[in-house]
Parts: sequence; structure tokens; C-alpha cells
Amino acid sequence: MNIESIIPYMYIAASVFFVYGLKRLSHAKTARSGNMVSSIGMLLAIVATLLYGGMSFKWIIVGGVIGSAIGASAARLVKMTSMPEMVGLFNGFGGLASLLVGWAEYHTIQADPASGSLFTLIAIGATVLIGGVTFAGSMIAYAKLAEKMSGKPVLFKGQQLVNGALLLLSVAATVMFCVNPASTYGIFIGMVVVSMILGVLVTIPIGGADMPVVIALLNSYSGLAACAAGFVIMNNVLIVAGSLVGASGLILTSIMCRAMNRSLANVMFAGVGATVSGGKTFEGEAKTVSAQDAYLMLEAASSVVFVPGYGMAVAQAQHVVKELGDLLEENGCEVNYCVHPVAGRMPGHMNVLLAEADVPYEQLVEPQDVNPTITNVDVAVVIGANDVVNPAAREEGTALYGMPIIDVDNAKVCIVLKRSLKAGFAGVDNPLFFAPNTRMLLGDAKASITHVVGEFKE
Repeated sequence: MNIESIIPYMYIAASVFFVYGLKRLSHAKTARSGNMVSSIGMLLAIVATLLYGGMSFKWIIVGGVIGSAIGASAARLVKMTSMPEMVGLFNGFGGLASLLVGWAEYHTIQADPASGSLFTLIAIGATVLIGGVTFAGSMIAYAKLAEKMSGKPVLFKGQQLVNGALLLLSVAATVMFCVNPASTYGIFIGMVVVSMILGVLVTIPIGGADMPVVIALLNSYSGLAACAAGFVIMNNVLIVAGSLVGASGLILTSIMCRAMNRSLANVMFAGVGATVSGGKTFEGEAKTVSAQDAYLMLEAASSVVFVPGYGMAVAQAQHVVKELGDLLEENGCEVNYCVHPVAGRMPGHMNVLLAEADVPYEQLVEPQDVNPTITNVDVAVVIGANDVVNPAAREEGTALYGMPIIDVDNAKVCIVLKRSLKAGFAGVDNPLFFAPNTRMLLGDAKASITHVVGEFKE
């Protein structure tokens, strides 16, 4: 029996693992096992691919060792606050890998034009275009998230016309090298460059508040690029895996847009934040409290809602927040954790942190579950969140206008833990800080909550 004859069956098995793993990723309790199942599927797909003859295992081993070392080091050393940037990098490198697959196949076809069908040439064009946009766009997203460049939208007159012209130029280049692949290598290289320029231009007008949506969208792009690369080399498992990533990324993007009451076109093309970034200026006198004062409010509360944000990730306060929640429950208090879909700087950022701290999934609630009864909540504890609780979202003329928020300003008391009164990632001043029922507990969130926990234990 020819060993290569079992490869299609191994690919089918790997695809089943991918689908089942993705299904388990839809629930927090099964997400870790889902990740493991998907990893097993990928291992099976890799083994199946290595069974093909004619490969140079020397370079495969070298690449595998280097890649594994980089991946393992990144996974172990990256801080939770840097997870969004790492996801952005991974999306980008996925797009770049697909682009290089298309580029390598184009070299083969250029040397022997008869070996490439029209379908393969079109697939190469799609791979290069989507892969280039994904790589360059992801690098801009990484730079914004890592604050290596300003997170504010970058706009210039006629920007959308330029983007449209570049897209049409890429399509025209694809048509030209499909007609004559043997003598259009310069045009092909130009298409690679244009796709990357397009990736930069479609990402720079996106403001900080929309970055979680962009991360989800770029993740989808990386899957679509991989799917196109699968059609280039006619690899079934790559087509299936890319399709799953592309489809799930688009679904997540749609969910994120609905959570912000925005359309995808508005996020991608409106440059929201550039023309209204100043918006209204909210001023007032913030009322500060000590950890002991916060303890007295919480000790007397019968219901508490924690609202985590990026500041919790920065302070690595999730474990001490869980400890405080446990103490409140022992005191007879009802405790919930309200997670906004776009809290943090990537989809699911807060869910990952709370899961790491073993917060029960049943205690995680969404804004639409909390807002109708928020007036009955004794204390809302905002931990480093800003944009997702900013009442300025109800005010026309601000970059957040129209985005559904968690209405913590309607709770009986709102305790906000922040290092300062500065605006959030969207750059919009927060009138919540000056509300009559708000008390600011300024300083490092982990240290502040540790002091509150200490008061409970005394």
C-alpha cells in the first residue's frame, strides 16, 4: 500500500479535529480542551504533509526547530497586557506565510507557464493580495497596540479614493499576469508592494476604540489568505482550516461591531475619531476615597458588579479581584463580573484574564443583562475600564457616540480604580469620574484591591 494514499484520510481526520476544537472554543469551560483538540488536528495535518515524497527534511527540521523555539518562548514570556500585540503579530505572519506560498508557486509557473492553470493564477493573485494586506495591516495594528505609533486615526484628503485606486490596480495586475505569467514578474512584484501599501492605508485611519474589531477582522483575513494558498497548492486541509478561521473571524467581527453599535463599513472607512476626537470636554471635581473607605462601602453592599478593563490587565489584578469577590460572597453579597465585548484591546481579553483567575463562568454577565437592573446594584467596581463605561458615548460629537456602554453611573455607588483621570484608549474624556455617585480609588489596581482585601481579613 502506497503511504501517500492515506494522506487524504489523515487530512479528513485533521479537519474533524479542527471543527470539533472550534466548537469547544465557543464556551469558556471547554476552551482549553478545544485548543488542545485543534492543536492535535494541526499536528496530524503536519505529519500527513510530511509523508509526501521529494521534500528536503533538512530545511524542514531547521525551520521547525527555530519556529518552535520562537513560539514556545513567546507563549511563556509574553505578558497578558501584551497579548493583543502578539495576536496582531501572529495574524500578520500568517498572512505573510500565505503570500510567500503564492510567490513560490508563481516562480514555478513562470519557469513553466504550461504548469499553471487559470484557476491557480487567480488563486495566487488572491493569496498575494489578501496576504499582503493582512501582513502590513497587522504590523500597523501591532504598532498602535504596542504604542510604538499613535493610536489616533490617521486621515488625509481623498484617502478612500486612493485605497480604491490601489485595489483596482491590484486586480488589474492580477489580470495581466494571468494572461502572460512568463513575462510579468515585475508587475507581480509591484502587486506585492501595492497590497502591502493598501494594508497600511486601510488600517491607519482606524482609531484606538476600534482596535478589537480590527484584530478580529485581520484574523479573518489571515484565514482567507491561508484558504487561498490552499487552492494554490491544492491542499485540502489548508483550505478547510483557512475557511474556518476566515468564517469565524468574520462572525466575531460582526459580533464586535454589534457590541459597538457600528457597522463594519463605519469602522473600516469612516475614520471615526479623527474629526471628533476632541468632542466635548468634561470637567468637574472628582471625589477620591481610600482603600478603607472602599472597604466600608463594599462590606455594607448586598450586590456588587465588577467591571474589568485594560487597567486590570496592566496591574495583573485578576487574582486579587477574584479573592475580593470570594470574600464578598462569604459576606452574603451577590457578586457578578460584567464583561463588555470590546473591553481590553482584543476580543475576549477580559474573559481570558478572569478564566486565568478561575472566576466561575456563571458569574460572567454581559452589559444587556446588567443594565436593566443596574439601579439596584449597591456598588459597581470599575477596574481600569474607561471607554466601555464612559457616559460620553451618549453624547453626540464624541468618538464613542452610539456605542452601548455598561451603565455603571446608574448604580447606587460606583468605585473607579484607575491610576489617573486621563482619557481611555479612544481619547475621550470620561464624565463618570465627576459623577456625584462616583468615588475614585486612584493608584495601582492590584495594590488598591489588596488593601481592601486586607481590611476584610482584619
